[in-house]
Amino acid sequence: MTATHSMASTVLVAIDISKHRHEVLIGVPGKKRRRRMTVMNTLDDFQRLSAALISYDLPVQIGFEATGNYHRPLAHHLGQAGFDLKLISSVGLARTREALHNSWDKNDPKDAQVILHMLEIGAVQFFHDPLVVGTADIQELSKTHEIVSRSKTELWHRILTHYLPLYFPEAERFHRSSRTDWFLAFLEKYPTPTMITAMSREAFIEDAWQVVGKKVSKERLLSDIYATAVDSVGLPVSPDSDAVRMFRLVLAEGRSLVRQRNEIEARAVELLSDLPDYQLLTTIPGIGPINAMTILAEAGDLRRFRHHRQFLKFCGMDLATVQFGMFRGQSRISKYGNARLRRTLWMAGQTAVLTKTNSFRDKFERYISKDRHNAHLRRKAYTAIAAKMARTVHAVVNHGEPYRPFYEGVSPGGRTSL
Repeated sequence: MTATHSMASTVLVAIDISKHRHEVLIGVPGKKRRRRMTVMNTLDDFQRLSAALISYDLPVQIGFEATGNYHRPLAHHLGQAGFDLKLISSVGLARTREALHNSWDKNDPKDAQVILHMLEIGAVQFFHDPLVVGTADIQELSKTHEIVSRSKTELWHRILTHYLPLYFPEAERFHRSSRTDWFLAFLEKYPTPTMITAMSREAFIEDAWQVVGKKVSKERLLSDIYATAVDSVGLPVSPDSDAVRMFRLVLAEGRSLVRQRNEIEARAVELLSDLPDYQLLTTIPGIGPINAMTILAEAGDLRRFRHHRQFLKFCGMDLATVQFGMFRGQSRISKYGNARLRRTLWMAGQTAVLTKTNSFRDKFERYISKDRHNAHLRRKAYTAIAAKMARTVHAVVNHGEPYRPFYEGVSPGGRTSL
């Protein structure tokens, strides 16, 4: 009764977010007619909306659906004005719209009506403004690192599938890791085999000695590269041609992306190294500085999830079953959650199973013991490891204790937390 009475005396505001304008529907206690407003994405309109809500002299609860990043400025402005902000699930909004209107079509005023209905029945989620809770910098580092890494991968694929097959196809075998800069620097200086064979072997080794960096058996490596260049089938393009100039342009871009990625990673370690949660997360096998940063950026304070099942649902790793009538489908992970967080846990799990002496590897080996070469079984095993990684991340931070191999902690619900 208390909650109902409290909601009955609260102004409910539904906002349908878009890029340039926002449709606002206001439900005032005691009035059947809802007030509509159109708020442009300008400071004047933001202040006009705040003034209109303050004029009711009642508690105000505002609900909106996360829409790209377009909701962030308005939500921050309203949050700073002291209003209670609630997030509306995109999936919940779509299902409720279908149930209320019995149709798939949508428009901004209709979405505002559905959002207001969800506010009235309490089907809302918490909204955490990254700028207020202090995770904005971590989020931007994490997202920029992902953008740079993807750009680096795309560029490297272009080099592997276009430039190297044309000019120096045999050089690919000398590349070992995308994290190293020396191979791109080497190709930038010697983009074609003819530029290598124009020198004697001794002159080439002396000229390229500083380019390849600190390598074991550097002289043997350079001798091998020289012998490979002699027998290369690469196209005999001129070193001064536009083709070589374009190849070097792409290589320079790749080296720039490597430098940007290294700079972001160094800054992430500098920013997070003193945080207790970061230190705890990096004790888990498979979680290094970047994975730990992504988890903290996307999940925020893990202690807000009282049980690991809540965290699994937030990640979209909870089980869901499609069923209708007498049909009941196979249970699968829902994937209705944070995709970046889910991908990070998946990658961390894959790394963990390659590390010796930890419970992740032990579980993986037990999972695939029936048929080690069954691809479907291995995929299910990796999914189970990713879910275990999520439970471990939640338990380590909530208990405030570092990861211990083969230790199974107990959650307040009486079930294992790892």
